[in-house]
Amino acid sequence: MNQKTLLSLVKKHGTPLFVVDHAELRKNYALFRKHFPRVQVYYAVKVNSDPNIVETFYKLGGSFDVASVQEFRTVHQFIEHLPAKERQGFIWDKIIYANPIKPIETLRELDQYKPLVTYDNHEEVKKIAKHAPHAGLALRLRVPNTGSMVELSSKFGALPGEAVDLIEHAHKHDLVVEGLSFHVGSQCTNHENYIQALHLCANVFAEAKARGYTLKLLDIGGGFPAAYDASVPKFGALAKKINHELNRLFPKEVEILAEPGRFLVASAGTAVCKIIGKAVRGEKLCYYVDDGVYHTYSGIIFDHCTYHLKAFKKGTPQICAVFGPTCDALDTISLAEQLPELEIGDYLYSENIGAYSAASSTHFNGFPPATVVHVNQ
Repeated sequence: MNQKTLLSLVKKHGTPLFVVDHAELRKNYALFRKHFPRVQVYYAVKVNSDPNIVETFYKLGGSFDVASVQEFRTVHQFIEHLPAKERQGFIWDKIIYANPIKPIETLRELDQYKPLVTYDNHEEVKKIAKHAPHAGLALRLRVPNTGSMVELSSKFGALPGEAVDLIEHAHKHDLVVEGLSFHVGSQCTNHENYIQALHLCANVFAEAKARGYTLKLLDIGGGFPAAYDASVPKFGALAKKINHELNRLFPKEVEILAEPGRFLVASAGTAVCKIIGKAVRGEKLCYYVDDGVYHTYSGIIFDHCTYHLKAFKKGTPQICAVFGPTCDALDTISLAEQLPELEIGDYLYSENIGAYSAASSTHFNGFPPATVVHVNQ
């Protein structure tokens, strides 16, 4: 988004400001569909659960990966007007509850919708059988997360060697296992994670069939990297490798799902903040701004992500520190940002901040989250 547009929005709405470009959302969705024609897109709502973003993907024909009952409700509000039969078909085909561990209260609420849910252990099977017996299951496997910015394999996923026993365990509890799922870790720049995961899944498909269980679905999860900088591999190259293995290992009748989140929304978000203080500490110029890690820049803490700041004014750059507005020293955006000499009241902005950012905002220290503005809807 160009600087002129951002400044005009700041003039109207003030700061801190979080701008969501829906034209960019649509572009990213179309790019994913182009490179993965066989794969149904299930947007990972946790990445940014703003209902306006969910609505844009809904209108594009997208499906949804939800990980909490609140995220389920965010999606469900767009289909409440549909006839009951059509609504049920939407829930089965368009929503997967992809959190392997679910509260009993959540299972009870979901059961009426006959949802598709993931699991990865014996105790979860017992819970689902008792509290959501109408659910269909997808077994989540533990797969390599090497090189991903956020690894998930230490928290979730059944070992491949126990997979078919877990499938059998579910069937003994009168549940149907529709297929498998996996997640290679968030912002995965190591293509081999996907390749190894697909091979593991193909082996489990074969072993399950040999033991009398036919799997019909494969959820290849998320992890598709956003192009934060030039070091991120080209998306087309990743897609080519994955598609080759999908077509080689899995028959056409196997339904393929994916849960992109960061890839779809990261580049659609821009944050604008205002300099509210200025000091020199240890011979380093320090700027204090009205946004920080408790707000739009929360991804620095929770997502291990780096967001660079840019100035609207030109000047000779120098290494600066940029701090958020709260009294917590943790509220540090950057200790080594290249910025020119600026004044209190000037603005800074960060691009590619649409994922895992505003979604985690709090009111810590009494500072409110950034105003969210949607453009090109």
